[in-house]
Amino acid sequence: MTGPIPLHLGGLHPYEQALTLLLAFGPFLALGVLVAVRRRQDQAADRAADRAADQVDGSDQPRPGDDGPLSG
Repeated sequence: MTGPIPLHLGGLHPYEQALTLLLAFGPFLALGVLVAVRRRQDQAADRAADRAADQVDGSDQPRPGDDGPLSG
């Protein structure tokens, strides 16, 4: 029987370090970008629906909670 398998085989090359960081944190970054994009799309759809409802109602007054076109 051979000796124990070493747990550390030496330092990583720079490209291996970058790949390790990408594999470790990449999915979280991708998820964050996806959530941000979807939130913006949902907010845009909500604003479009509100504008369509205002055109049907004929009201020019802002609805409660509507901060206008520059709201975030």
